Amino acid sequence: MTIAVYPASFDPITNGHLDVAARASRLFDELVLAVAHRPYKKLLFTTEQRIAMIRESVAHLPNVRVDAFSSLVVEYALEIGATVLVRGLRAATDFEHEFQMAHINHHLAPTLDTVCLMADQRFTLLSSSAVREIAAYGGDVSSFVPAHIALALKQAYQTHEESRA
Repeated sequence: MTIAVYPASFDPITNGHLDVAARASRLFDELVLAVAHRPYKKLLFTTEQRIAMIRESVAHLPNVRVDAFSSLVVEYALEIGATVLVRGLRAATDFEHEFQMAHINHHLAPTLDTVCLMADQRFTLLSSSAVREIAAYGGDVSSFVPAHIALALKQAYQTHEESRA
């Protein structure tokens, strides 16, 4: 049984992430969307909130589960018996970063392979940070994220604005 790990902050998960996850779920017996718990990184949503949103987003994919990790991704992957790391590539700049990380990860864990999936062209310019910025200014993010995440973004930024007032 091949277990693959798709690690990211997913703050929030986007339709681009979900496209990669759906395609990866067809390639591997089990896919784990691994939510990075990074207390030093300023994130909009807590780890628990991100996990809940992702679980709702991938509920239709029977071989996908969602988990959190707070270690090196290679340590987490080995701990759960994974042999593959999944990464999405949007553009050439992603390739350079992922190429470097794949080599570092392979050095740290030679039994792990990295599989990169090209983003669907609809999502090549999509990023979580762009979605957050659009949402922060009250823009419509409904074409970039599932409806429940668009609502969560709207509520998060309304709460943020109310606390600043």
